[in-house]
Amino acid sequence: MTGLMSGLGQDGAGALWRGSPHPVLVVDAAGLIIRANDAALRLLPAAHPGASLADAAPAWLSCAHTRALGPVLVSGSAAGDLRERGPVGPATVEARPVREGDAIAWWLDDVTDLERATRALRLERERTAFLDTASGELLSSLNLDRCMEVTARLAARHLADAALVILPPYRRRHPIAYCGQDGVVIREELAVDPEGVPGLAEALQGYPPLPSRWIDPATAPDWLARDGLGEIGSMVVSALPGHGVPAGALVLLRRGGQAGFSEGEEVFARLFAARAGAAMSAARLYAEQAAITETLMRELLPPRVRNLHGVEVAARYRPSEQTARVGGDFYDLHAHADPGGESLVVLGDVAGKGLEAAVLTGKIRHTLHALLPQADDHQRVLELLNGVLLTGGDRTRFVTLVLASLLRVGNRVRLRLTSAGHAPPLVVRADGRVEEARTRGTIIGMLERVTSVTDTVLLEPGETCLFYTDGISEARGGPLGDEMYGDERLKEELRQCGGMPPEAIAERVEMLASQWVRGGDHDDMAVIAITAPRGAHLSAVGGNGRGRFTA
Repeated sequence: MTGLMSGLGQDGAGALWRGSPHPVLVVDAAGLIIRANDAALRLLPAAHPGASLADAAPAWLSCAHTRALGPVLVSGSAAGDLRERGPVGPATVEARPVREGDAIAWWLDDVTDLERATRALRLERERTAFLDTASGELLSSLNLDRCMEVTARLAARHLADAALVILPPYRRRHPIAYCGQDGVVIREELAVDPEGVPGLAEALQGYPPLPSRWIDPATAPDWLARDGLGEIGSMVVSALPGHGVPAGALVLLRRGGQAGFSEGEEVFARLFAARAGAAMSAARLYAEQAAITETLMRELLPPRVRNLHGVEVAARYRPSEQTARVGGDFYDLHAHADPGGESLVVLGDVAGKGLEAAVLTGKIRHTLHALLPQADDHQRVLELLNGVLLTGGDRTRFVTLVLASLLRVGNRVRLRLTSAGHAPPLVVRADGRVEEARTRGTIIGMLERVTSVTDTVLLEPGETCLFYTDGISEARGGPLGDEMYGDERLKEELRQCGGMPPEAIAERVEMLASQWVRGGDHDDMAVIAITAPRGAHLSAVGGNGRGRFTA
């Protein structure tokens, strides 16, 4: 600066110095002001030459000058590490020291707008980070109760002194989650009147919220203003918007003596409420769909296996999809009301797999149940079922199945077997021989006319008739992963199962097919084993358990 003033001349330099728009103070080592331009005098009216810096400037600048005298600075260089900021009246000023011989020139910048923008940016980043964290916590679970608790806890911790999440009424009571500064969430179901809280009834219906300044906190009822919170100073009521319908309402409370909610804070609360409402709405929708699915699934699940008037029956079922509970394979057991009448066992395989196949499976099972009075005539049952499926118009959705009417005759079991496009059942004799039932028929649901051949098989004590779907025989795996298990390999394994109980045979067949695919993709698998009683039944010790049969 000294060189510049010398080059311009005394008068020119003085005019340039005084008229500079940038405030500059030159202060000596004793803390006395040597020079001050017009801009500096406008900022600090008492900063005349000869005045003490401690008297003419704020204390933070005087302390900064003392610290700046400590380091040894090269003349004309700035001590960047000594840059200071502080208030000068309503403004925020940044002071940067530059060595001028034995004195220091303080360059003053009005950074009020920059400081305000920096604070706003910092606040926005903090809020964005909070919303990201909150979204992660809210979406980490599809449990509605947990979403309510997370919403109340986050709101009480970051937005207010206390928060309440209020859901629409269920059986005339509102589910409520309350959280105070202790972070403990209290769950309740209260019969309350939303009209008693300004803006709450509207928020529960999804209407825009009332501004906080329009709500008198003194009108808050006791269930809203809990003990320990003290007098309420301000309150915000915001809707929790859902997917098409409101998910509930969020109420924020601040104690008296604190600053009320600013307009920016109310907007931020609505942004948080939007995320919370979306998460809660998704959780509620999931719960409703899960309940509907569970109700419908109950009718599609395979029935509980039980003995049919003394005839032993065992079954195994494994859907193609690991997460699924039902598929295109199915079986049903229909015990005759009269022990002397024929019971009906059905095993079927619907084209396709997954939920669509399961829906058709349910239709077929209900139709067969309605046709039970005609179960004595297998051909008639198949014709009627075929007509029902053809009325759907989609001939790509068909089914293969086996009907088995069974009757116990002493210790023997007489079976009438009818196949409709399905692999014929296999009979495992007591000596290990495996015979294929002589039955065949056309697929159901594809042709206008169906034909079938019924075979009658007599099971001696301990002999088993095995029904299985193509998920067993066509299981693809083996050493190279591309070979089908096949009917012949299945028959070879069954030759070692003579005299085994039906549970062991069914489990062995399913285990062998599962091991063959080695965890790879496979079709639905279903197996039913029907065994003639092996002799007199003895009770277990103490009368408990299934007991056993004699030879």
